[in-house]
Amino acid sequence: MARRIAAGAAYGGGSIGLLGAAAVGVVLAEVQLAKRSVGGGIAPMPPRGDGLYGLAFGHNDPLLLGVLGDSTAAGQGVRRAGQTPGALLASGLAAVAERPVEVCNVALPGAQSDDLDRQVTVLLEDRSRLPDVCVIMIGANDVTHRMPPTESVRHLSSAVRRLRTAGAEVVVGTCPDLGTIEPVYQPLRWLARRVSRQLAAAQTIVVVEQGGRTVSLGDLLGPEFAANPREMFGADNYHPSAEGYATAAMAMLPTLGAVLGVWPESDRPEADRDEGMLPVAKAAATAAKEAGTEVTGARGPWALLKHRRRRRLPSASTAAEPSPSPSRARQ
Repeated sequence: MARRIAAGAAYGGGSIGLLGAAAVGVVLAEVQLAKRSVGGGIAPMPPRGDGLYGLAFGHNDPLLLGVLGDSTAAGQGVRRAGQTPGALLASGLAAVAERPVEVCNVALPGAQSDDLDRQVTVLLEDRSRLPDVCVIMIGANDVTHRMPPTESVRHLSSAVRRLRTAGAEVVVGTCPDLGTIEPVYQPLRWLARRVSRQLAAAQTIVVVEQGGRTVSLGDLLGPEFAANPREMFGADNYHPSAEGYATAAMAMLPTLGAVLGVWPESDRPEADRDEGMLPVAKAAATAAKEAGTEVTGARGPWALLKHRRRRRLPSASTAAEPSPSPSRARQ
């Protein structure tokens, strides 16, 4: 199914339905129940995390990290700029690269994949300072708003292609597993998980084809969410809490470092960690089932599947609030 979705996006195919007609009545009833619970609290608007991180390494020649996507990329649900995914990734990357990192976050809460074209345009409009690496987190709103999956991955593929053409490395956090949201009941939970994983796998296929890497967000990156949902989700029972974003960032940081050549692990597969070369579609499907799995293109129809070792992020005391960027005005 993921391969069919990706092929439909590449060759202009129409919508590929993910749910059978027999399930529609049950799903609609479950959706109404879920709406009464999900989003019942109030999630604050995300703070701006733009600025310079890793000031211990100076102010000169910073890496530029672009962040694109939806409310998860923006950091909705937390109150401090230093708790947003972009800030957490920048602090971790600065510590690994021993170099300051500048963040430009153009993500928009509520965005679907069709907003990526606008976000890429905003990010690239300053031709004097193009991003070194970009992180994209998108897909959940495509599922909840029933965007045709072929259309969803077509927009993502175009965004990755534009960023790669501009010279940026790209890491995509694929669609999270919406079946992990605590107030969602069966059978909607099972259907949400199935649709989310199919979209995540299709996203992986098109991103790898455009020269990017993906990290499976799965159940929002790790068993911690299933074990501690009260701690990992924010006030609205939908967006992650500060602890949840830290867990997500810790899973994405190794791939971010690896794509820039500053992570201490090589790209060689380790058999004892269930890593290896697989056909792209099989690697995508495997990654969609296991959170934190990295997929990167290899040769031809093959992709490398990795389970990178995570490192703890800098503590809250070290990951300070951003210093205003010296080279780029806030968007």
